[in-house]
Amino acid sequence: MTVTPLRTTRRHIRPGKIAFDLLGIVVALGWAFPVYWMILSALTPNARLRQVPPSFLPTNTTLVNFKRAITDPGFLPALKMSLMITLLTVAIVLIFAFLAALAVSRFRFRGRKSFILAILIIQMLPAEGLFIAQYKMLSTLGESVPALGLNSVLGVTVLYSAAIIPFTIWMLRGFVAGVPLELEEAAMVDGLSRTQAFLRITFPLLAPGLVASGVYAFLQAWNEFTVALVALPAGPAHTLPLWLREFLNASANRGLDWAQVMAASTIIAIPVVIFFLFVQNKMTSGLVSGAVKE
Repeated sequence: MTVTPLRTTRRHIRPGKIAFDLLGIVVALGWAFPVYWMILSALTPNARLRQVPPSFLPTNTTLVNFKRAITDPGFLPALKMSLMITLLTVAIVLIFAFLAALAVSRFRFRGRKSFILAILIIQMLPAEGLFIAQYKMLSTLGESVPALGLNSVLGVTVLYSAAIIPFTIWMLRGFVAGVPLELEEAAMVDGLSRTQAFLRITFPLLAPGLVASGVYAFLQAWNEFTVALVALPAGPAHTLPLWLREFLNASANRGLDWAQVMAASTIIAIPVVIFFLFVQNKMTSGLVSGAVKE
């Protein structure tokens, strides 16, 4: 019996790969530095933040800036308004976009290609060009149905949903197309109805796509500023981005306190981070599974 000696393979490190890795690290650091600076500034007293040269390491950290931002009279109403609008928008967007994506991907009907083309054309329209029409629409609706008018949760939700649904349909269309129809047909052969086959076989496979689309809708609705500025002209009814603008203006009137502004910005970013932590696994698999060719 002959024993074959183990061969040790030597990995050759290519200079080009090292250069690309270093470039990736530099780009990642450049992307992460503004977030790091925002959090560091939020934890730094304003007097220390204004010193020259600035310190890039945490020294004399404090939570006073966060306390002043949270105790601002307009923070809690704005947080409540943002949560209601965002959650309602995500629910509406996922329901309508999911049904539309199923129709476009699974059925062949007259006007299907025109509908898909219209979705793409809508994305080309600048949001600023719709502000006057949106304001007039909500103002007119408010005269007959106050719940859908200006300064209302439903009114803003309608505008947000109309802006987010087209691209979400396009996203979900790729996910639906990636699930073979034969899976449902095989389940129906085994005795399931079409609805049961869809709910038990297809829908679980589409869950990552729904999560990825929900993340997109959540980010768009949570961070929206210009549409909210048009649809919420009254003082009390403000979302968090509008509250941050007022907080910045109030800080400027008494001498701009960048530490408090950065603390307020960090507070607005926290719900997004928490949301990502809950759905990151599903979102990653959803983005990958949606990259299919028809």
